Amino acid sequence: MPILPEAAKQYVGMKSEQEVGCEPVERGAVRRYAQAIMDENPVYSDPDAAARYGGAVAPPIFPTHMFRRPFGAPDPLQDRARDPDFDGLSAPRGLPEIEPLKGLSLLNGGSEIEFYRYARHGETVTQQSRYASITEKQTSKGPIVLVVIESEYRNGDGELLLKARRTHIRR
Repeated sequence: MPILPEAAKQYVGMKSEQEVGCEPVERGAVRRYAQAIMDENPVYSDPDAAARYGGAVAPPIFPTHMFRRPFGAPDPLQDRARDPDFDGLSAPRGLPEIEPLKGLSLLNGGSEIEFYRYARHGETVTQQSRYASITEKQTSKGPIVLVVIESEYRNGDGELLLKARRTHIRR
């Protein structure tokens, strides 16, 4: 029995606004990130070691973690804390919630990252996402809906840093 409403398919191709990371790539944030992933490569801190990249750089997927709530912005979880129907799920950053899939549980179906270039210290980073596909698949446990979201991360000059494809499983 199919569970993918036709109305959900109209979301394919919808894009978010281009969003600028709340801060440029910053040496202290890069240090904390590198320590957290236990990769203290000298190219992340020493401009001489990273000369071939044009200066010190951030780890490859660091840009995906640059989009946080800025100071003074409302906390979306706190705003909904008293809503008994809020289950903690929200639409991917900047994209509208797929209304016809509301009520279906959400599972992480994995991520794919395509890396183009390191983000350098001091660069701003932008992100724009889109719904790439919404399809149904039959499994041995029943039908599932696969929602694929593609995000592009670019520097302030528009150079592509990386692409991320995230798959959400709805059932």
